Amino acid sequence: MIPEKDIRLEAGRKLFAGAVNFLKSSPALEFLPAPSVPEVAFAGRSNVGKSSLINALTNRNSLARASTTPGRTQELNFFDVGEPLEMRLVDMPGYGFAKAPKDIVKRWKWLINDYLRGRAVLRRTLILIDSRHGIKDVDRDLMKMLDDAAISYRVVLTKSDKVKAELLQKTVDAITTEMRQHPAAFPEILVTSSEKGTGMAELRAAVYDAII
Repeated sequence: MIPEKDIRLEAGRKLFAGAVNFLKSSPALEFLPAPSVPEVAFAGRSNVGKSSLINALTNRNSLARASTTPGRTQELNFFDVGEPLEMRLVDMPGYGFAKAPKDIVKRWKWLINDYLRGRAVLRRTLILIDSRHGIKDVDRDLMKMLDDAAISYRVVLTKSDKVKAELLQKTVDAITTEMRQHPAAFPEILVTSSEKGTGMAELRAAVYDAII
């Protein structure tokens, strides 16, 4: 009998083995694509590595545009996954220390909050946390909003290759403990590295789990 974990890993691999295409960028809610398939959103502080993670997840080099400049992503970017279409990935604007005028940052915040609260096809939000820095208060603000709205989310640690193993484990343990206090949080966190490919199979399986 094939172990359940192996079945999930294979299902995740197959999900991203086919077509993955950029669909559109939406600067406001009225420009969102039709809510016809499940969506999984990627949220996180500016420069946490969302675009790089999406590229690694989908086995593409430049599907999502990565930048070393915090705050470059200013819109919701949608990517179709599967052929026929099975789901969408959503790359959200980074938050926290974006180098942009205050009115633009405020507009981004409204866009993020309104999308997360009002999107009926949103199955899970993945909150990306830099392994080197851990959870910050701005991350907790987003988690509280998701808790209050009963929107399921899961923490994904990025850039794990930039941290020594002992410190990484302490970070994992601390975040795991903190997640137990959040009613909408998935209890198990994922540890990834876009550069090394660490955790990509598990992340694909987690996305598959969220949409079935």
